[in-house]
Amino acid sequence: MRKGEWPSFRARPYVCGAFGPFSQERLDLLARSGPLVETAYVTRDAAVLSSGPLTMYDSSPTMAAFSWGDRTPIAGGDWLHVAEHYEAPGFIDEPAAVTLHTGAFGLIDVYYLTDGDAVYFSGLIEPLLALARKPYVVNWNAWAAILKLTYPLLEDTPYAEVKRLPGATALSWSRDRQRLSVDKRAPRWVREEPFDHGVSAHDIVSLLHESLKPYEQVLVPVSGGYDSRLLASVAVAQGKDVISWTTSPDDGLDNDIDFAVAVTRELGIPHRIVPQNAADFPDEALWAARRLEYLTSHHAWYSPFARAVHEAGRPVVDGLAGGPLMKNFLMSAAAAATTPAERRQALLKSMTTGAAHLPVLGEGALAWMDDVVEKTFTQATSMLNGHRSELALSVLHTRTARGIARSPVNLVGPEATPIFPFLHPGFFDAALSVPVHRKEGGKFYREILWAANPKVASLPSTNGGLPHRRVPLRSGAVWAREWNHTMLRRVARVPGLLSPQMAEVVEGGPDALAAFGSWNSRFWLRGLVLFGAWLTDYDEVLGDLTPPWSSR
Repeated sequence: MRKGEWPSFRARPYVCGAFGPFSQERLDLLARSGPLVETAYVTRDAAVLSSGPLTMYDSSPTMAAFSWGDRTPIAGGDWLHVAEHYEAPGFIDEPAAVTLHTGAFGLIDVYYLTDGDAVYFSGLIEPLLALARKPYVVNWNAWAAILKLTYPLLEDTPYAEVKRLPGATALSWSRDRQRLSVDKRAPRWVREEPFDHGVSAHDIVSLLHESLKPYEQVLVPVSGGYDSRLLASVAVAQGKDVISWTTSPDDGLDNDIDFAVAVTRELGIPHRIVPQNAADFPDEALWAARRLEYLTSHHAWYSPFARAVHEAGRPVVDGLAGGPLMKNFLMSAAAAATTPAERRQALLKSMTTGAAHLPVLGEGALAWMDDVVEKTFTQATSMLNGHRSELALSVLHTRTARGIARSPVNLVGPEATPIFPFLHPGFFDAALSVPVHRKEGGKFYREILWAANPKVASLPSTNGGLPHRRVPLRSGAVWAREWNHTMLRRVARVPGLLSPQMAEVVEGGPDALAAFGSWNSRFWLRGLVLFGAWLTDYDEVLGDLTPPWSSR
């Protein structure tokens, strides 16, 4: 790895390869440029390499099918069936075509680089850069979305040549036509619009029990919110071997720790608090940035917790998607809109980082980024327009998949297996069918909690009113301010990116960053610092850094 260390692919393998008229020399270079791999499958025009055992889930004398998700598919069905039911990427070699596909949400990353009709693919960006032209061309669209939304959209990565294959999408090489094509599908929950079937809170809890049945020993990270206490309650009710850990989310409150202690005591499960050290924050933030390949400004606070989880030897139960599915998270303003255009604008506004305490970006940069992000978001959610669950699915297919999922998938995994009960097909379909008005204000979620465990439901939650206890932010401590300032000085060299006011802050030195204490200000700072870390790590291999707004 250019900077840092490769993840240890213990729970799922690292997979790379090529298909179509590829060059063996370039494939060998790809193999040498990432984690150690061995050949899992090879033909004249298809090759799959893996860091660990990769067993075919379907095969015949004329076909072979692989997947590398967290569950092994059952043979039968096309690639979309595997994507929808197992949220797994895969590779299928049939007589007529070779197909590389993602999971339906694309939670496990598949990156690729094309050379003519040849496709080289990898579960990581960095190995593919060995095949890219130098100096690397910056993808400013990706950085616009990372700064504004905290994650990129569509196929964007920070590099123009390396693409990310979106969810529910396949690349196919036709042997007959000698041509590469893209097959973008609508997953089941888009094709089959959910109608209100009168799903009750008890129905939801029963479906959660089904989703956790395959697992005996689990680690449930309990915070102070609804999702984790619901999942912990269900796991305990099933009699599983459950342990729970909690850490500080660096939100200035630490109610998560206080509330988690009460929840785990009520459930009678062993509970551990993973400590954090403010002096280590720069190293933790950089570890997360490099591990996530600079694709999101989230999750720096999670770094010590993730590394501790790697050693636990248990699957980790994660509440991914709970907010959009059951709490109308980020959707209330959009739900009140009267036209499709107003609804899309309101949703994008709710998902965009709000104004900081001072203008952060230069006027030209801000105008260009606003335009790019709006167009990209519209394209990324276009298949959902008019859908009964348009709002929830828009959040799930963008923010959840591209930003929030990075924590369990790429920080907890691939060393440990993340479990996503809320994405279990039965539960997902049922929760999606519940009308938005029943979920507003958390009413339906509270019914679910009472159905699962009334005593736990009655305990204080971060989803309700919070006590006014304050703790210092690690991300605002002296060590963080010094590192953040160093990264901002690098960012300030990009023409027109920073506003005059923000440039003055950089000139003011590390202590000037103490003013970035509000929620929005912190997120703008994190995004810029992430950009600065990327520029610093790749400085000598990046091409022209003249941004597109400079030509306006």
